[in-house]
Amino acid sequence: MSVVLITGGAGFIGANFIHFLRRHRPDWRLINLDLLTYAGNLENLAPLAGDPHLTFVKGDVADRDLVGGLFDRHPITRVVHFAAETHVDRSILDPGVFVRTNVLGTCNLLDAAREHWQGPAAESGPRFLQISTDEVYGSLGPHNPPATEASAYAPRSPYAASKAGADFLARSYFHTYELPVLITNCTNNYGPYQFPEKLIPFCLSQALEGKPIPIYGRGDNIRDWLYVTDHCRALLLVLEQGAPGETYNIGGGQEKPNLELVRLLLRVLSELRPELVDLERLITFVPDRPGHDWRYALDTGKIEARLGWRPQVTLEQGLRETVGWYLAQAGWLERVRSGAYRDFLRQQYGAAVAEGQGRQKAKGKSKK
Repeated sequence: MSVVLITGGAGFIGANFIHFLRRHRPDWRLINLDLLTYAGNLENLAPLAGDPHLTFVKGDVADRDLVGGLFDRHPITRVVHFAAETHVDRSILDPGVFVRTNVLGTCNLLDAAREHWQGPAAESGPRFLQISTDEVYGSLGPHNPPATEASAYAPRSPYAASKAGADFLARSYFHTYELPVLITNCTNNYGPYQFPEKLIPFCLSQALEGKPIPIYGRGDNIRDWLYVTDHCRALLLVLEQGAPGETYNIGGGQEKPNLELVRLLLRVLSELRPELVDLERLITFVPDRPGHDWRYALDTGKIEARLGWRPQVTLEQGLRETVGWYLAQAGWLERVRSGAYRDFLRQQYGAAVAEGQGRQKAKGKSKK
């Protein structure tokens, strides 16, 4: 039986990956280490309550003793490291938190794995999968080709810099200690269970409440969108079949300017909730954030050629699945939008966005 330590498994991608593994590798024993900060929510795993192969441990990857103790108590053969602070806006407000979790936390995990995967333990073929981001490659221009695994790192935000530092550490442990490390860099994920500070669930929740939808600058920053289940398929392939020491880019191949994406999202919402009309009137342009990268894109030729992976979900199909899930989970969305979340909105965007002041609310069709 594989014993897999999944860090950050109560977060968005981590929780989706655990659900994916329960369907496709039901015999694996999973240990979920999560600190349950604002974006970590055990409700994301509620359908798996009572699963004897899933163990939850509340704790911080930056706690060296706790991480080492998990390896002492459990015969962990694989690590899938999702745990990270991930929101660029929050990294601008408090970079130190990102350095502590993303760099120090990764170092603790690497050290514990190195200590315990020596000698006979190495015969089981352990794997350490470091989950990273396209943002480490920096900003692309309109005519630049997508970043490849050989592209130079050029992070431009505290978040991206902290993830780049974690990747460099992971890569160094492969070369220095022969630790079986693999790294994946992914584009923007979306889908069920995503915390509503991220663009798609944030705009969706604002629209449902008739509150302003803030768009940075002119909304022409471009992102590539990857449905989370496609990402999970790729991660399992890399974990099982990827070559240690290698990096694999994972992208959806569906680039959109932010404004165009939001308009598509609002069209899908209005089709699923036809009583909501004039949703685009909620769009509000706000000053651009500092150092806002213009475009991210990844070349996925390597994972396609070597592991046979390709995204299967189109952007419009994925948005329909995502909006449908959030509409069916209105209680979940309301519970995660806590007082702390609203405080962040006020700090980041002002009271008009957090409380819906100064804007017309989305109109419903007349019943007359």
